[in-house]
Amino acid sequence: MFALSSCGGGSDTASSGSVATTPPATPTTPTTPTPPTTPTTPTPPTVPTAPVTPLPDSVAAILAQKMGKSKQFLIGLGSGMSTTDIKVQSITPDIYDQYLVGVGNTAWPSWNLPSGAYVGITATNAKNIGAVPMFTLYQMAQNGDGNLSGLTDANFMTKYWTQTKLLFTELKKFDGPALVNLEPDFWGYVQSQAPGGDPTKLSAQVTIMPECSALTNDAVGIAGCMLTLARLYAPKALVGFPVSIFGRKEADVAQFMTKIGAAKADFIVEQTIDRDAGCYEVLPSPSECNHSTAALYWDESNLTSPNFHDYLSGVSIIQQGIGGLPVLWWQMPMGVPSATPGGTPRRYRDNRVHYILTHPAEFTKVGGVGVVFSAGATNQTTILADGGQFQNLWKAYIKTPAAL
Repeated sequence: MFALSSCGGGSDTASSGSVATTPPATPTTPTTPTPPTTPTTPTPPTVPTAPVTPLPDSVAAILAQKMGKSKQFLIGLGSGMSTTDIKVQSITPDIYDQYLVGVGNTAWPSWNLPSGAYVGITATNAKNIGAVPMFTLYQMAQNGDGNLSGLTDANFMTKYWTQTKLLFTELKKFDGPALVNLEPDFWGYVQSQAPGGDPTKLSAQVTIMPECSALTNDAVGIAGCMLTLARLYAPKALVGFPVSIFGRKEADVAQFMTKIGAAKADFIVEQTIDRDAGCYEVLPSPSECNHSTAALYWDESNLTSPNFHDYLSGVSIIQQGIGGLPVLWWQMPMGVPSATPGGTPRRYRDNRVHYILTHPAEFTKVGGVGVVFSAGATNQTTILADGGQFQNLWKAYIKTPAAL
């Protein structure tokens, strides 16, 4: 072994035969044992969520869509107002209605050339203001209101059916959705004059129209022929039969209209009154309004009768009784509310515009699809003399329209 020496005075001498030793390693600090892992609770399998099935559209919503309109309570205008009048007030109605009147040489087909062109002209004018055209067929009154003698007159009915067919062939040319109101008041007179109120016992010339040769020669056949011509020649047209209460119970009217086949149409046409309420309150009576002691100005608070809630209860009976079809109100008067009865020509009081446009959900609740406001006679209120009532209420309504 080597002797290890160091510089300087002292020395360390290793003993002979000894072995240098490695200092002992610093002891390792024992590690804390890791506690066993707590087993995790298994996640339960995800329960599949049943798909949410959307509620089906109402019959009113479906009709609105067929018209190319949104699923909201529709607001229309009609007689007594031109499309120019409407545009001036920046109103864009959903529906624009006009009459087709008369049978014979001076009837509606003669209003423009070629014969029947009035339909296409009016339909185009309606489309240009964003409205669906509506035509109120009012031919049966040619011989006088309530005079049904023409039904068995082959000459009269041949002209009648020819004109009705012309309407639908002209609508086919238009090639867009359109509404047709089939003979206001007429069905009320039929119910009154048919023996026992049975429409199959009121004779009429129907099978003289070749397209309707398989139908019956009675009032049921008349309704059936109207539907046949509409479906055959104007598949985009939507048609409705108007109900006339004439003092009867709503259930009886619904039953009668079902007998004539009204439930096969697309909608029901409903009316309140066709003049401003105030017109009936004036004395002496204006020529177009026979004075009435009945209360025709309804209570908007619905606390006293007559009122809107009572009326809508009756509409519900009609709607449910005629196949649950959607309801379109037509020729709704446009007067302005007033606490003073009566009024003056073109400014008679009424409150239907105000109530309907501020309570639309009450009308959709009974199956309503929309309402057409218009003047039922020359001196009734329109947007031209209502002080801006309709324009203002309409603007407020379209901000939050009632869903169908």
